[in-house]
Amino acid sequence: MRILIINGPNLNLLGLREPEIYGKQSYTELLDFLNQCGKALDLELEFFQSNHEGAIVDAIQEAYGKADGIVINPAAYTHSSIAILDALKAVALPAVEVHLSDIQTRERFRQHSYISLACLATISGKGFDSYREALIFLKDHLN
Repeated sequence: MRILIINGPNLNLLGLREPEIYGKQSYTELLDFLNQCGKALDLELEFFQSNHEGAIVDAIQEAYGKADGIVINPAAYTHSSIAILDALKAVALPAVEVHLSDIQTRERFRQHSYISLACLATISGKGFDSYREALIFLKDHLN
């Protein structure tokens, strides 16, 4: 089973950017964690990170016919990107939205997610474990 994991803007700065909110672990540590999860769950993972909305749309479109599902942390685009929402709807791959922090307890503008409209579930507020739970959810759904 092949899962594309998409990370949006500023996630490449994990550990540096507001560690009190996003944690002190780096993006490289997140990828290491996810590789371990993938092995444990017998999943083939592909990773993509971009600070650019169009590149994320392109990655979603390119997943069609190649990936069985998508885990996406759209970061700030969660609250603003109809283009990413439309791309997820267009490819119609099972998708789970993830966030390191609990967006429901953050600033009001962060509490609305356009992306969730195209996702089976949203998992947030569990740090790296948000991703692990999303992978388990997708694997169960696809089986």
